Amino acid sequence: MRRWLCALLAAALLCSLIPSVGCAADEPPRDTYVIEAAYEEGVLTASMLCTFHNRTGEALTHVDFNLYGNAYRADAQYKPVSAAYAARAYYNGESEGGMDILSVQPCARWEVCGEDENILRVHLAEPLAPGEEVSLTVGYRLRLAEVEHRTGVARSAVNLGNFYPVLCVYEPGAGFYECVYSAVGDPFYSACADYEVTISMPASFTAAASGEPVSAGVENGVRRCTYRLENARDFALVLGTSFTVLQGEAAGVSLRYYCYDDGDAEGTLRLLEECFTFFSDTFGRYPYGSYSAVQTGFCYGGMEYPGLVFLSDSLAGADYAYTAVHETAHQWWYAAVGSDQTRAAWMDEGLAEYSSLLYFESAPACGFTREGLVASARRALGAYCTVQQQLFGGADAAMTRPLADFSGELAYVCLTYDKGLLLFDAVRGALGERRFLSGLRRYYARFCGKLASPADLAASFSSAAAEGIIASFADGSAVV
Repeated sequence: MRRWLCALLAAALLCSLIPSVGCAADEPPRDTYVIEAAYEEGVLTASMLCTFHNRTGEALTHVDFNLYGNAYRADAQYKPVSAAYAARAYYNGESEGGMDILSVQPCARWEVCGEDENILRVHLAEPLAPGEEVSLTVGYRLRLAEVEHRTGVARSAVNLGNFYPVLCVYEPGAGFYECVYSAVGDPFYSACADYEVTISMPASFTAAASGEPVSAGVENGVRRCTYRLENARDFALVLGTSFTVLQGEAAGVSLRYYCYDDGDAEGTLRLLEECFTFFSDTFGRYPYGSYSAVQTGFCYGGMEYPGLVFLSDSLAGADYAYTAVHETAHQWWYAAVGSDQTRAAWMDEGLAEYSSLLYFESAPACGFTREGLVASARRALGAYCTVQQQLFGGADAAMTRPLADFSGELAYVCLTYDKGLLLFDAVRGALGERRFLSGLRRYYARFCGKLASPADLAASFSSAAAEGIIASFADGSAVV
């Protein structure tokens, strides 16, 4: 998501999969998801065939999935929306949803567990040896709350972010990593996989999707669309009955803009094309065949998914333009190059912020300047630290921390977006333009389709100075 939120206080069989851009032929096979889903009147009923490849080096007796949709149930311990945003998000008052697991096969047994009923644990019929794979079919039902959030029925569209059980990342020595939902930040951490998703819905709906369309048709009042996306860490959809769809092209990639309340839709599409081209030229070739931006009800400014971003219909003018650029930058930093958003959120948010700054430097007509954006970030961070000093006698300015350790949206924005922007401006100042951009291109080339750590990012600049700056900003010791 972008820093704008501070101003206001995420079974068919797979017929064929081809190696995607940047994936070497000798790399191990990716996991796959084949999802067959049907939406009607606030409920998504689905079957998911997931093939998991054991690349852990250990024999496994179970496989874990994150159940993000369960955060919307009435008795959830960790709510998806903070009290500060609840009235804006729940437009008809309190509303609840949830993800019901109906069946899992084949397996010895399965259970919904985790700290907040947020994990599906599938106990395997027999241990899965290193290098082996297992295919699991999960039947589930997603009940959608009336909420303008990542997953829910908004006033003018249906948001289907994080709508399926997502494989947990396996960490050596620790096992499958459980993502607990957080109202602050983006509580998601996942490896890349290959997707084939089929969605059925009333014929009056149009779907905006992460992947490229494979087939579409209408029969007996039902629209059925199939999409494919390869080497991606998420898949999302938005369904709507009032979309105008504009199509464009940038850097050899098909662009689509879905909107219902944009007085300058052609201008927004042109902005998307221009910043997309800039990021492609500056960082490296986009790994997917299409990119879509969709206007929808969303209580924050925007939300990123691979190949698809949400743009809030509550924004207009410069705020809408800034959000469109920031979310597009996330296609490089988060979608392509992944990181642990639950413990190092500054990596993708800070880079998306600074990438937006780089674009606006090249497009002065947009009205944003480097000097203005840096000064704004410095003021916001300084004000936050001053308040913390006055209230608590000191300010913890560490950037690398679990989402639960942020005191609220303001702390999160100041320490990931604002301080993240200042971090990369400091690295740029220390290295110079050429070495700074070379480092970002190197980082993108090495980690496209993979998960990167803060150390991986720092090492990509091949500079002790850059490593020192990043370490001191991240641990809070730098004086900004």
